[in-house]
Amino acid sequence: MRKQQAKQCVMLAAGLSSRMGKWKMMMPWGEGTILDSALASALAVCDRVVLVTGFRGDELKAYYQDHPRIDIVHNASFEDGMFSSVQRGAAAVTADRFFLALGDMPEVTPGVYRTLWAQSERGACLIPGYDRGKGHPVLLPQRALALIRNAPPGSTMKDVIRQLETKVVPVNAQGIHWDVDTPVDYERVGRLSRVEAAAV
Repeated sequence: MRKQQAKQCVMLAAGLSSRMGKWKMMMPWGEGTILDSALASALAVCDRVVLVTGFRGDELKAYYQDHPRIDIVHNASFEDGMFSSVQRGAAAVTADRFFLALGDMPEVTPGVYRTLWAQSERGACLIPGYDRGKGHPVLLPQRALALIRNAPPGSTMKDVIRQLETKVVPVNAQGIHWDVDTPVDYERVGRLSRVEAAAV
């Protein structure tokens, strides 16, 4: 496979889950876990997922280490914030552009990844949009790698994206807004996903 055609995704799963009150990545979701669901959608489209771990990283490594298309990268500095995990994951990217996704978003569909990838603006940051709101994952151009690597202390991903041309790409998937941060989110998103599935 030629480098420029490789579809790669950095998925962040390093956080403490402090707002949930318990570790959320392995909480039940569908036939697996929250992280299983997020990974399945990415892997339906991507050739490789760089899974960035932190808190309880040994458990995630044990769970996913035998998957042939998941590369586990541990961020020992995960308590420094999400951007430290972005930097750790981006350092492992070998493609010309890459998705950045969150492991606590189990209702992002493979179609979101496909829609973003089909866009021709290779030099832009592509952000999915639904019902006038932006969401995740984002598809980042090669220039983002250097911006992430060289970002000054205290930077955030928003600081990086501000330096890039951006385009909002409409998608028909409200799951791009559904991150599961709290027990209320867990119940609400689970209920909404069941309603949506029943309507199909």
